[in-house]
Amino acid sequence: MLVLASGSPRRAQILSELRIPFLVDVSGIDETIVSGESAEAAAERLAAAKASDVALRHPSSWVLAADTLVDLAGEILGKPRSDAEAGSMLRRLSGREHRVVTAVRLLRGEDPGRGEVAWSAVRFAPLTEEEIAWYVRTGEPADKAGAYAIQGLGARFVESIDGSFTNVMGLPARAVYRLMTGAGDPFLATLALSSP
Repeated sequence: MLVLASGSPRRAQILSELRIPFLVDVSGIDETIVSGESAEAAAERLAAAKASDVALRHPSSWVLAADTLVDLAGEILGKPRSDAEAGSMLRRLSGREHRVVTAVRLLRGEDPGRGEVAWSAVRFAPLTEEEIAWYVRTGEPADKAGAYAIQGLGARFVESIDGSFTNVMGLPARAVYRLMTGAGDPFLATLALSSP
């Protein structure tokens, strides 16, 4: 069985839609960004740490972990800690393009495993204060990197996307498939192409 080291309903949704069977075990690692760390480096470090943490509880299972961050001209936007911070993030994204990075790590046991990084560019429409206040009130921005969900209510503010849509959701489907089929384990490769 594949273990998803994430409590994200969006990551679970993506795996379910790919018909890849999995169970969930959420990592308890500290997800604080290190000062001076790039978005890609932070995402890779956190995905690897989540996978290693959960692998301790499932030493014979394959563990899949991911971390998603928003990079706005070199500034990392993670999950907002308050409604005020969510509003501030949305104001900064308004009318601008940003990049979403997701690092994915697949490992088993104490092996460091393999990883992939996916980038997508997203352009936001200019937002009014009324739109920002409405969106924050919906509660959707609360647990999302960059304070929005492209697959939810936030889709109305996205003008364009260049790259993987599932990456912006939090789990790039193509990267997951490549990692599973490239791991050298026939069982995992079979899971990647599970029957409907």
